[in-house]
Amino acid sequence: MGDLKQAARRKMSFWGTVKAVLWSFFGVRKNSAYEEDTEKLNPLHVVIAGVLAAVVFVIGLLMVVKLVVAG
Repeated sequence: MGDLKQAARRKMSFWGTVKAVLWSFFGVRKNSAYEEDTEKLNPLHVVIAGVLAAVVFVIGLLMVVKLVVAG
């Protein structure tokens, strides 16, 4: 439990976390950058950013499908 509290106190900003999550969606990342992020990322920020990115991705797909089906 102490490890979780320590991880939650990490100092990377939320926008830095969003950037790391978007890179993970893209699937291309340098190993050194990945290791640096894992030391700084706040797990709560990762979950929130991941859910938001997934929602935006699904909404984007739905909009594309509606455009293709309507046209």
